[in-house]
Amino acid sequence: MTRLRRGEVPLVLWLASALAAGCSTGMPQRAPVAAGPMAPSAPAAPEVDPATLAGKLMFGYQGWFGCPGDGSPLDTWEHWFRHGVPAAAASLSVDMWPDVSELSDGERCTTPLLRPDGQPAQLYSAYNPRTVDRHFAWLQEYQLPGIFLQRFSARLDNASVLGFRDGVARNVRAASEAHGRVFAIMYDISGHSRDTVVPAVKRDWARLVDTLRITDSPRYLRHHGRPVLAIWGLGFPDRAPTPEQAAELIDFFKNNPEPRYRVTLVGGIPARWRTLGRDSNTEEAWAEVYRSFDILSPWTVGRFRDDESTDAFYRDEVAPDLAEITHLGLEYMPVVFPGFSWHNMNPTARLDSIPRRDGRFFSHQIERALEAGATMLYGAMFDEVDEGTAMFKIAPTRESVPAGVPLVTLDAGGDPLPSDWYLRLAHQAQQRLSAMTGKRH
Repeated sequence: MTRLRRGEVPLVLWLASALAAGCSTGMPQRAPVAAGPMAPSAPAAPEVDPATLAGKLMFGYQGWFGCPGDGSPLDTWEHWFRHGVPAAAASLSVDMWPDVSELSDGERCTTPLLRPDGQPAQLYSAYNPRTVDRHFAWLQEYQLPGIFLQRFSARLDNASVLGFRDGVARNVRAASEAHGRVFAIMYDISGHSRDTVVPAVKRDWARLVDTLRITDSPRYLRHHGRPVLAIWGLGFPDRAPTPEQAAELIDFFKNNPEPRYRVTLVGGIPARWRTLGRDSNTEEAWAEVYRSFDILSPWTVGRFRDDESTDAFYRDEVAPDLAEITHLGLEYMPVVFPGFSWHNMNPTARLDSIPRRDGRFFSHQIERALEAGATMLYGAMFDEVDEGTAMFKIAPTRESVPAGVPLVTLDAGGDPLPSDWYLRLAHQAQQRLSAMTGKRH
């Protein structure tokens, strides 16, 4: 077990004391962000070191939310409501509602839903650069290093989808550079057909490098001298690629004859990658595929739901994972998440199926990961309200969300919490990680 350094306080103890004190955490408060970047009232966080992933809590950033009139090629409700049906309570597809109180009028998208006070409920679009800039201002304010931008490979052959995703990527780059944060691309192959997934990802990476020149950004994250890139979804039974296709894709990124396409490769892989059990494909060829990544990041969302099952998972899976990875000379990035709920996407699923418990569930995972010796962490996710894992500012009470719609608000655990509660917890987690690794992110 890792020993605390003098003066360190475990996150679970900090959380307990903060809740007892009425959520007074000492985090700096400031006025809402205006249309352009604003200096926080507290001293600005120093620029994040873009040369290493070590010592960083990086969040996944879906960036897939759109709305009618946002100026994007899609010009529709994207991910907030189900496709092909009018926006309404019955077609809502998210389980949490973002806190939009800081957004300017030009950033807000008005829905047909009403809050209990009769006012229209509003959302946002990630195609709007002002809103993405605001998200990165929050990262800077809470001294968090940056994000992995999810880039879904399916539908990139659709010009409107490609235009939307490219627009969000440009927004992320600009905001990272404006606020001294870092970013990297994470391909998600979910829903992509077996016949086209490999050439599509190869083609898109070449386009990002050569046309969008994404890796030319001084804020694009590097590790061991190469740009960082992640691929999420290889090896899951409900994802299409064969082990041979996966090996081809990994070889393209690690050993490409063109140096500008080579990366340090992160694998978002099944939690049981080592034993080829349960959530992993069972073909023996996958064992070699998993061990071909530079950094392994097993997906643990939904693999445990309380402190007891978290402890069991870290004992039975993470400890032997780390032993294996150390033997192989690879690196390991555990996934941590605040809770889970996807009732509005899957009505048969229970609302708030993995309760957050006012942050105790997240904090317990942080402590287990640090005790295990983690030197980097992946936070699932910054903005994922579809599955209820969002860490950014969330509507805190029923009065701040649409009436008559099943949604998880921050007071679900019984305590009144501010909308930025999970950003505060993430700040504390990052401070703990920095102290334990001896690295300033």
